Amino acid sequence: MSDIGELPQTTRIAAYALVVDDARQILLVRIAPGYQAAGQWTLPGGGLNFGEDPVVGARRELEEETGLVGQMEQIAFVSSWTRGPEPQQGLGAFQAIQIVYHAHIVGGSIRHEIEESTDMAAWIPLAEARELAIVELVETALEHLEASELAIAD
Repeated sequence: MSDIGELPQTTRIAAYALVVDDARQILLVRIAPGYQAAGQWTLPGGGLNFGEDPVVGARRELEEETGLVGQMEQIAFVSSWTRGPEPQQGLGAFQAIQIVYHAHIVGGSIRHEIEESTDMAAWIPLAEARELAIVELVETALEHLEASELAIAD
């Protein structure tokens, strides 16, 4: 068994697009089989390449996963979580930092990603989003949208 001090610590920085259209639908992608959380829905986005600007990464991931071209706007929220270490499985500590941008679509046509980390892209009515199997990031995004609407109503 490895000593905990010998296990690697990994930080993954990812950027995502939070897109809601005029019909009050949120753009989501489904995680493909073979990936952690397979079958669950998440925001379009993913890990940044080394040296990549988060806005550029969010735009790239949006287009790769959905076929849509987006304009990133202000940061909606930043989420961070940690896991591990799990020495019995040989896993070190892991930290995820997720930067989520409000975005709007400026081009492209929706399509599904093939043989990658997602297998479906869809516009989901906001009122129905929680009926799907969603990852925590989507739950946080829905809470953010609800809080924003309350702030506007006040």
